[in-house]
Amino acid sequence: MKIVMLGAPGAGKGTQAKMIAKEYGIPHVSTGDIFRANIKEGTELGKEAKSYMDKGELVPDELTVRILLDRVAQDDCKNGYVLDGFPRTIPQAEVLDAELTKLNDAIDFAIDVDVPDENIIRRMSGRRACLKCGATYHIEHIPPKQEGICDACGSELVLRDDDKEETVKNRLDVYHKQTQPLIDFYTKKGVLKSVDGTVDSAEVFSAIKAILG
Repeated sequence: MKIVMLGAPGAGKGTQAKMIAKEYGIPHVSTGDIFRANIKEGTELGKEAKSYMDKGELVPDELTVRILLDRVAQDDCKNGYVLDGFPRTIPQAEVLDAELTKLNDAIDFAIDVDVPDENIIRRMSGRRACLKCGATYHIEHIPPKQEGICDACGSELVLRDDDKEETVKNRLDVYHKQTQPLIDFYTKKGVLKSVDGTVDSAEVFSAIKAILG
C-alpha cells in the first residue's frame, strides 16, 4: 500500500501519516528526514543534496526523487509506505510517477486532508509556544490555565513567526499555486480520496481507515 498525503500546511496530514504508519505497519517517509539522514551518513546522494543546500538552492526534483526511491527500495518499505511532504509540485509528481512506472509500480492512494483556509488560519494563529520548555498550547482548544503563561514552567508564551496570520496566508498562497494542482493530477489517476480535516483527528483517521480498508 503506497500512499501520498496531501493537504495545506496545518491541515494535520503529518499527524495522520504517523497514525497510518503505526496502524498498518508501514514506514512514514518524510523527505526532510531522508535528506537529513543522507547528509548525516555522508552518502553520495547526501553529498549531492548538500551541495545545493549549502548554496541556498532547492534540491532539484530529479535528485529528490532519486533519494526518495533509494529510501523506498529498502526492506522496510516492501509492504508499502506513506509519503509526507512529497510530491509538492506537478513536476515532482510526474518524475515520481515515471520512476515508479519503470519499476512496474504506482501510488495506490493520494489522501487529501481537506481544511478550508479560514480554519487553518484560525488553527495556526491560535497556537502559543513556550520557548523555554517547548510546551505548546492553543488559545481555543488547549488554553493554558493562566493566559499567556506556560502551565509547565511559568514562562511567557509566544506566537511564533511561522504561526502569524500574515505568514500562514503566504504559506497557503504558495500551497494553492504549487501543491493544489496535485489534487487534479491524482484525481485523473483515479487514486485521490478526500477526507474532512476540520473534525477531530481521531475522526479523520477513522475516515482514512474506511478508505484504506
